[in-house]
Amino acid sequence: MQATEPITATGIEVTPDALILVLGQRRLRIPWEECSNTLAAASEQERLVAELSPGGYGIHWPLIDEDLSVNGLLKKHD
Repeated sequence: MQATEPITATGIEVTPDALILVLGQRRLRIPWEECSNTLAAASEQERLVAELSPGGYGIHWPLIDEDLSVNGLLKKHD
């Protein structure tokens, strides 16, 4: 069995309705309800303060202490 390399994001964008993962030339829109219950319940201001990890592997929302992996989000949307 061959190991696959984790997919990384090159950027993120937040909108009132969704998180947008920038994956090179591809953009994937994920509604907040499909990201996590915590993000779905958070205020727009709390969701706006999002940080992409330096390696592009994860996203952190410091105002609500939520962390999600890019690979985990992509597995939900394959």
